[in-house]
Amino acid sequence: MQDMILKLEDLVYKTSKTILEFGEEVVSYKISEIKWSKKEILGHLIDSAIHNLQRFTEVQFEPKPYIVRKYNQNDLVKVNRYQECTIENIVELWGTLNKQIIFVIKNLSTEELNYKIDIEKDDLKTLDWLIVDYVEHIQHHSKQILNHKQ
Repeated sequence: MQDMILKLEDLVYKTSKTILEFGEEVVSYKISEIKWSKKEILGHLIDSAIHNLQRFTEVQFEPKPYIVRKYNQNDLVKVNRYQECTIENIVELWGTLNKQIIFVIKNLSTEELNYKIDIEKDDLKTLDWLIVDYVEHIQHHSKQILNHKQ
């Protein structure tokens, strides 16, 4: 798990630093109405952080297997209006949420990391799996933000 923590810290630092260097015009650019801008992709990662922080904490006291509640990513990006926010505010919120997630993860025991979670009906995984999936999700979208030519 220590590797995942270091990877998450590195992803948050590098993505935050680089996206701030792009400037508002670049991060706000939308190739089409249905495609997210870099700000909206990072906003989606904020929504993911909010939901996963809740999951990583609730699994510790809710009945097992913990049932993962899905969320509507497109509607959340739309109603949170990330496109209209400044990139500085988006980066600050994303960073703060991930600092708390890292703090929570660092304090999980081996037993807690093995708690069973239900991703979909009867698709059982562990909390450890969910954390790895979260970090991989960030890595995927970080590449979109940092490598996408606009």
